[in-house]
Amino acid sequence: MKTLASDTRGGEDRTGGGATGARQVAASTRRPVLAGATRLLNPIILKLAGKRYVRVYAVIEHRGRRSGRTYTTPVAARRTSDGFMVPMAFGEQADWFRNVLAAGECVIRWNGAAYHVIEPELVGWATARLALGRVERMLAPLFAKQFVRLRLAAADAGRAEAE
Repeated sequence: MKTLASDTRGGEDRTGGGATGARQVAASTRRPVLAGATRLLNPIILKLAGKRYVRVYAVIEHRGRRSGRTYTTPVAARRTSDGFMVPMAFGEQADWFRNVLAAGECVIRWNGAAYHVIEPELVGWATARLALGRVERMLAPLFAKQFVRLRLAAADAGRAEAE
């Protein structure tokens, strides 16, 4: 299994080319700082993410939409009643999100268990804040304006209700 240290490795432009106005400025000023921190912290976070009792971070296992290779990406994640809510620090141009969106599914490892999740849906702050705790509601807007809601697949939904 291939492990990515970062979804922003290399110098490639991930703004999508079509970004305009404030969105482009925000992405261009925030991205280099986050990308640098991501390259340094992701290998460390990946060792902790998804493990039992480390509930802040999860690991998303996704398949490359062009290469077909399996990748793992550490993300912050919040368990919800029907799945997970994941803040998108790099926006909808993050490779992991584009891969999950193209496949319509992925596996998320969280709190020592693996969950098959489906139907990735991009949601805004108004929807995401309802799934977040008080401290997370204060911190999340600093790092993400968009979130991905991932729903548990039928087999995992039954297992999650038993937890």
